[in-house]
Amino acid sequence: MTVNNNIILTHQEITHKIKRIAYQIYENNVNETEVILAGIDSNGYILAKQLKSILSKISTIKPKLCKVTIDKKNPRNDIKTSLAVEEYSNTSVVLIDDVLNSGTTLVYGVKHFLNVPLKQFKTAVLVNRNHKKYPVKADFKGISLSTSLHEHVHVNLEGGKFEAILN
Repeated sequence: MTVNNNIILTHQEITHKIKRIAYQIYENNVNETEVILAGIDSNGYILAKQLKSILSKISTIKPKLCKVTIDKKNPRNDIKTSLAVEEYSNTSVVLIDDVLNSGTTLVYGVKHFLNVPLKQFKTAVLVNRNHKKYPVKADFKGISLSTSLHEHVHVNLEGGKFEAILN
């Protein structure tokens, strides 16, 4: 198998999928004046920044970024957000990550935000794998992918060339 066969999303495809997710977020928040884009550090936050840029162009909604830091090795540790709880209370929040693998990171992120009164809560991922340990789903997803448990999806959102690779 050559390296090209392992690329599951090219730069152009990722750009298109980010734009489509931004439109879905807009459609689900059309009556809101502000939406919190809570990106899980690090690729989820980069994805949130991309979504914020597009959302700002296509709508009157004011997107606000929030960096969510989760210890992926010990997700039960305290979760930190770049915004104070008061800044996202009673708002619409979208929790964003690049890949939904087992669901561990996303489920602990969801748990953190469920301790706060919200108007609406949704999740968004670029790649949704179909091997989950937890009953968590992505409301907005770029692509759903059936992989084996031994395969890994790596998403590169830094630099000028985005790509998603299956190893």
